[in-house]
Amino acid sequence: MDYREEYEKWCTSNIFDNDTKNELLALTDEKEIEDRFYKQLSFGTGGLRGEIGAGSNRMNIYTVGKASQGLANFINSRAENGSIVIAYDSRRMSYDFAMDSALIFAANGIKAFIFEGLRPTPELSFAVRELKATAGIVITASHNPPQYNGYKVYWSDGGQIVAPYDKLIIDEVNKISDYSLIRRIGKEEAQKSGLLKFIGKETDDKYISAIKSLVQNKDVLNSFAKEIKIVYTPLNGAGNIPVRRILKELGFEKVWVVPEQENPDGNFPTLEYPNPEDKKAFAYALALAGKVNADIVLATDPDADRLGIYAKDVKSGEYIPFTGNMSGLLIAEYELSQKSEKGLLPEERKNGAIVTTLVSSKMAYEIAAEYGLTVKEVLTGFKYIGEQIKLFELAKEENGGELDWRKNAFEFEFGYEESYGCLVGTHARDKDAVVAVMALCEAAAYYRSKGLTLCDQMQNIYNKYGYYLEELESITLKGADGASKILSIMNLLRKNAPEKIGGLKVLAVRDYNNKIRYNKVKNEQEILNLPNSNVLYFELENNGWCCVRPSGTEPKIKFYFGVKQSSEELAKSALVKIKEDILKIIA
Repeated sequence: MDYREEYEKWCTSNIFDNDTKNELLALTDEKEIEDRFYKQLSFGTGGLRGEIGAGSNRMNIYTVGKASQGLANFINSRAENGSIVIAYDSRRMSYDFAMDSALIFAANGIKAFIFEGLRPTPELSFAVRELKATAGIVITASHNPPQYNGYKVYWSDGGQIVAPYDKLIIDEVNKISDYSLIRRIGKEEAQKSGLLKFIGKETDDKYISAIKSLVQNKDVLNSFAKEIKIVYTPLNGAGNIPVRRILKELGFEKVWVVPEQENPDGNFPTLEYPNPEDKKAFAYALALAGKVNADIVLATDPDADRLGIYAKDVKSGEYIPFTGNMSGLLIAEYELSQKSEKGLLPEERKNGAIVTTLVSSKMAYEIAAEYGLTVKEVLTGFKYIGEQIKLFELAKEENGGELDWRKNAFEFEFGYEESYGCLVGTHARDKDAVVAVMALCEAAAYYRSKGLTLCDQMQNIYNKYGYYLEELESITLKGADGASKILSIMNLLRKNAPEKIGGLKVLAVRDYNNKIRYNKVKNEQEILNLPNSNVLYFELENNGWCCVRPSGTEPKIKFYFGVKQSSEELAKSALVKIKEDILKIIA
């Protein structure tokens, strides 16, 4: 069926409500109609994400309902008396999608636990395991622009769905060939039958308690937390209450919240893009920080799984942005140094693991070597970090409860990715901005006790391990033409790998789609042991690297670059050359 036929069907069928029909009938731009109907909004390996609106390629109660019905069918094929936890953030339609999904699960005999209000994505991950649920979903588009929403699926281990369940769930969703196959019951009926239950304070308290148990230096917090000045913005999202609560309970008294971005608002009126990776998202927070002379400026994205920070450099008086790599590595160094001092790392250090993604800073290997730990590198996406926690635990059980790095029976010590996400502890199986706030602010108090700022400590880390610098360049290519362009770029680079990038020789090419690493120096091939993924990775001389992949959630192709040099100036120069060269190749 071509896009016009699908459009006419949505405009005339009794399945679709009048508001949907009226929205579609008002469209006059043929390109807009084509974009809304040229495909079905795909249920990918993590769930759905797309623009809100009427149409088969949009987020609406029909496409979301199809996803929930398919997931319900899968749950019922795997579990008797199945249950699911549902969370949602502040985005437009988030509550509607969450409640509608709850009533679909209830209609299919699956008990739905839905949070009574906004909650962070990591708390959803925590709650799935706490309530021993079969699965979980969170309605969020994370850090995407206001017109987007999304639907992420978690399994009973609290992690996002991974192989083989991801493909099996996709198959079930794709089997829903007609929106009339979606089953629903009323809210009152669902509650009376015990298939709909609201959850809140009890789960919140357990989640916060689990985070507080990870504190390394309570005495330092008792002495220095009250000195640290913090400006925080939840970017109109779900982080406001839990972040402020954890800071208050740990003794941080001087906390200012950006008033324009404090309350939930899916329109994000002061933001183009509610993303803590975007410097423009900090404009209001930095203005407030200047007024109160803050030490740290924090921002969490709408579902509070990503944390962005600025820290004041007392030498210059300026607020310095920390990339996701920088904040992740600073937290890692603090947590691991404290565990090492206290004898809390595994007796055989190799049995402890840092888990990171292939596009994140390679300084992880230096830090791991310092503390004798193992690095596990996974594909891009925190779900693969969460998966490793599960695999470590299973391997440990199979090994009689004993750690053994030779058998993959590791102790998870820390996980992070470059896109502003990290995890301390295993209470959640996804990145957690609330625990990141706790760890970072505790670190700030600890370094204050040593006469250091976070900027001072970051410089100490560079002096200790070398100056690592990374950058990301994203190119947006929308619609069918954009998807075709992204495919052609990947094909070009796959078939014609460059000999040099930024003046640096390409030593090896990793093609994760074909699971092959080609060593250009030795003219040898080896098999890669990570799952298939449309990712190309170029290993360069002098510790340089470049990675290219299409985004899994947005119409973008992403280029990652990284170097290690002896100074910031040399690192910046090397990075610019790599970036310019790769973008010329694909122009």
